[in-house]
Amino acid sequence: MLKRIFGVHYTSVGPEQAAALVAGGGVLLDVREPAEWRAGHAPRARHIPLGQLAERIGELPADRPVVTVCRSGARSRQAAALLARERDQVHNLAGGMRAWVGAGLALQVKGGRPGRLI
Repeated sequence: MLKRIFGVHYTSVGPEQAAALVAGGGVLLDVREPAEWRAGHAPRARHIPLGQLAERIGELPADRPVVTVCRSGARSRQAAALLARERDQVHNLAGGMRAWVGAGLALQVKGGRPGRLI
């Protein structure tokens, strides 16, 4: 109820914080488009494009932190705001996958081979 009165809230985190949340059992939710995902994504990330998120929210665990990510952070901010209406423990990766790669964190493609950011 308080969220409805005061607005929805999520926190912004850096790549190292995001990686720590995921290592602790959180979900890294990649909301980029399929071609971006196929080119390269973070290991153990879940993929639900932003345009499908409203219909697929139920696929995400409600009892674990969720960190949203896109290429630069704009789409993932929208995703975080949407998720924060329904649940707590929502974070947005500030700077998106660009920040993830800039911090030296891995990208992979299907099969575990190294990926790239497009």
